[in-house]
Amino acid sequence: MNAFMHANFGITDFWTFLIGTIFIVMLPGPNSLYVLSVAAQRGVRAGYRGACGVFLGDLILMLLSAGGVATLLKSSPTLFYFVKYIGAAYLCWIGLQMLLACWRTLRARAQATAPAPALVPQHSPFGKALAISLMNPKAILFFISFFIQFVDPQFGAPWLAFALLGMVCELTSFIYLTAVILLGVRMAESFRRRRRLSAGMSGGVGAVFIGFGAKLATATL
Repeated sequence: MNAFMHANFGITDFWTFLIGTIFIVMLPGPNSLYVLSVAAQRGVRAGYRGACGVFLGDLILMLLSAGGVATLLKSSPTLFYFVKYIGAAYLCWIGLQMLLACWRTLRARAQATAPAPALVPQHSPFGKALAISLMNPKAILFFISFFIQFVDPQFGAPWLAFALLGMVCELTSFIYLTAVILLGVRMAESFRRRRRLSAGMSGGVGAVFIGFGAKLATATL
């Protein structure tokens, strides 16, 4: 089977790629945590809007990888560090926003003087998820260091190999994020009854986002 994939589609070691992709996608990351938060607090539709932002972000990263940006980042440490520090700062900013929302919610509950603010800001989940996906350290390192290793550089139509590998990535991500959304919806009722629990989740996710930002800031090629 591997020989067939190599000979006809320019993909080397397909099964290793598939297994690796499944495990990498299932690792907790900014994308899945944001989609989970949105689905838990705003429902299935909002969750899928966030998921669509993730799919588009991954597609853009794939196209950049196929267009040689991965090679450019590897050959230009200055550019790589610029990109990763911008991404790290953005993830930390999102995490700080969620921590502040958690704090405001708990304070409003304690004072009982104003309605608690939304823990997931009422912006478009699609746009926010797209930005998070493009700054996601797991996705950036995946497409720079892992994804391109399975494309045969001697194959006459490398775009075909990139397209097929991209389809595998998107399908795996769709299945996983669907499970995440369904889990979030199941959690929604508990969050509606227990505002403190919802605030705690928001604060926890915010702290994790700051951790992801720190991880990206220290990432190397």
